[in-house]
Amino acid sequence: MTSTPDTTDNATAGHETLPRWRVADVHESMDSRSFAAAMEQVGSDTDRLIALFDELGIRATETRPVTVADGEAADRIIREVNAVEQLGEELQAYVYSFVSTNSYDEQAQALGNELDTLGARQRPLLARLVDWVASLGVESLAGVSSEAAEHLGPLLCLAMRAEHQMSEVEEGLYAELSTSASSAWGNLHSDVTSQLEADVMMFDGVRRLPMASVRGLANHADPEVRQAGYDAELAAWPTVAVVCAAALNSIKGEANVINRRRDWASPLDASLYANSVSRATFDAMQSAVHASLDDFRGWMRTKASLHGYSGPIRWRDLVAPLPSAPAEISWERGLEIVRTAFGSYGGTLGGLVDRAIGEQWIDAEPRTGKRGGAFCMPFVNDRSLVFLNWNGSVDAAQTTAHELGHAYHKTQLAHRTPLQRRLPMALAETASIFCETLVVEEGLQRLEGAERLALLDTDLQGSNQVVVDIHSRFLFETELFARRQRRTLGVSELNEMMLAAQATAYGDGLDQSTAHPYMWAVKGHYYGSHFYNWPYTYGLLFGLGLFARFQDDPEHFRSGYDDVLSLAGMNTAEQLGAAFDLDVTDEAFWTASLDVLRARIAEYGRLAANLNPAQTGAP
Repeated sequence: MTSTPDTTDNATAGHETLPRWRVADVHESMDSRSFAAAMEQVGSDTDRLIALFDELGIRATETRPVTVADGEAADRIIREVNAVEQLGEELQAYVYSFVSTNSYDEQAQALGNELDTLGARQRPLLARLVDWVASLGVESLAGVSSEAAEHLGPLLCLAMRAEHQMSEVEEGLYAELSTSASSAWGNLHSDVTSQLEADVMMFDGVRRLPMASVRGLANHADPEVRQAGYDAELAAWPTVAVVCAAALNSIKGEANVINRRRDWASPLDASLYANSVSRATFDAMQSAVHASLDDFRGWMRTKASLHGYSGPIRWRDLVAPLPSAPAEISWERGLEIVRTAFGSYGGTLGGLVDRAIGEQWIDAEPRTGKRGGAFCMPFVNDRSLVFLNWNGSVDAAQTTAHELGHAYHKTQLAHRTPLQRRLPMALAETASIFCETLVVEEGLQRLEGAERLALLDTDLQGSNQVVVDIHSRFLFETELFARRQRRTLGVSELNEMMLAAQATAYGDGLDQSTAHPYMWAVKGHYYGSHFYNWPYTYGLLFGLGLFARFQDDPEHFRSGYDDVLSLAGMNTAEQLGAAFDLDVTDEAFWTASLDVLRARIAEYGRLAANLNPAQTGAP
């Protein structure tokens, strides 16, 4: 196994020991007999599944009345698809637990690629199942197949995809080629950026830090440290920008070709389908978002004043703590904030923090070779792996609540089959945003004055990222898809497009001379076939709407919440909303959620106006 020395730097997280996740209880190592047996099994299972599809004729067929034999075929195929996907998902998570935390690990990289290749052999089978189900009719199959009836929602969604598929041969060829095309380019971006380091001018001299730690300095209490981190970032990203641009061009170029051949009118239409969100719902949300941008710009200017200057905020201060806020919190204190908030809801959520710590679900420390950001992935049974880059900020505690919210969602999906729990990203954010909101609301119940202002600041800087910054990402990606139809784009052009998108979204809330031109290289969210960013906005605003329902009638909400979470992979966005009596096609719903944020912005302004400059510590 190839690895790199542990170069963890605690510049942003004190010197406390941060947890790493443990996966050895599943397989002792990637050299273990059990892991080798599982890899062999998933390979042979894939071969048998392909043979079964051929034996039963699961592919496009003439439209005809369904038979008992069709029902028996559907039962066998659905059960086998679920079984193979289950084992594959567990192996992928196991291997990725090594790749994501140490991109220098060549053995894990190779095994991950081997699993990607197996996945490429399986994906055409799903396309064949789509064609077969669409030919015979989902409801008709459900009448003769118990498995089809149990999977009615997912099969209806799959059947909608039939008109946007290439031929069986083309889908098979694309699946095989993608492992050495878009998938490989995405992996390259992850590897290069996870290994990127930067020289930061700190008080004790120049320190070389992994990029995750450098970006964590944006949450530092000292403005000089934040500026040093910002300067180091802008010096480091150009050193890998050409590679990132090549990856981005290749991924989006491939996506344009495939979207065209699948007869999607636009990349956005493909993204909406993938997220089970209708165009009417998306347009209603976007209209409400546009109407809120001036409110967030006003908040940014107020935040700038609390940092001691008038006018628009500087990029370095967008996610900075207020001068009156605690400079840093410990990992244990961060966990306690989340534990207390989850406890206020109760039930199994109340004990989730202790379970995640006790069973070692979490990898929290930044280190060279570890990718940036945060995520949660399902592992085995109802257990997840929670990936963080802890930096000692209150915002990092919010991120911990967010990712543990995903973990809670996965506990409610554990009894579902792989086909039933294919979560569209927009709906996957439901529980995570709800859990973040629990943390905010618990704090607002007890805090006053400067402490209350600091909590609102943390909350609103997160909302500003999800509403305003993600709007800039949507604008950038829209333009990227359009230009990539004609040609490849160079680093300078990508930078110009990023700055233009930020100028449109942030407006006079941001000092545009300090904007970040390399955000297209920073965010791995761009390095996929579909729009990846707007579903976060959907998740935030839908989560706020859910929280309002919880506050209206907590007991009634608790009685149905877990069941609805378990259906998130089986229902459309509109159906999931209707389960809570929410009409997501109505702009008024999105406006009401944004009004919650407007109220917090207004309170933030009042508290800021009441603070004495000496209390804020502003220079």
